[in-house]
Amino acid sequence: MPSTYDVPFYHAQMVEARRSGRIPLLAFALGAVVAVLLGVNDRRHPGSAEPIHLGFDSIVAMKTWLAFAVGILVLLQLLGALWMYGRLRLPAPPWVGPTHRALGVLAVLVSLPVAYDCLLAFGVQDYEPRVLVHSLAGCAVYGALVVKVFAVRSHRSPGWFLPVAGGLLFTALVVTVLTSAVWWSVRFGVPT
Repeated sequence: MPSTYDVPFYHAQMVEARRSGRIPLLAFALGAVVAVLLGVNDRRHPGSAEPIHLGFDSIVAMKTWLAFAVGILVLLQLLGALWMYGRLRLPAPPWVGPTHRALGVLAVLVSLPVAYDCLLAFGVQDYEPRVLVHSLAGCAVYGALVVKVFAVRSHRSPGWFLPVAGGLLFTALVVTVLTSAVWWSVRFGVPT
């Protein structure tokens, strides 16, 4: 039987556990809202913008090369995360953390022109299963990004939250790249 001194401590621990459990719940809810709003906004305004090329010869070339760049950055992100959390069995030097964050920001920035073209110029489409998976994964990327930002910024969330959030974002990005740039390059060749 706990003493009177243990009860307040136990109560404080339970309150803290409930409060920290709310953070992932809120993050997943907001991430889902962002992903759904991207898809719904597209359905309300399909083709509402002109595609951009960013100096590439074609939209396909721009989207393919930028998606490949995002894919490489995401793989480097995975390597950095594994290294930071001791999964490579080598101690991570101090520069790994800042490099991991910088590559993450760069991956998001590089993905934005592709997302602009996909979501605003072409829209969520479902004329074949690959395209539907690509469209849904593309919307999920930015929802997962919201979840990951919550996970990184929250110091009171459960220990499982950050790796799950990172894994969710990684998976959404990999599926998006595989169903676009990799698929296109296997089927038609890498655009020049």
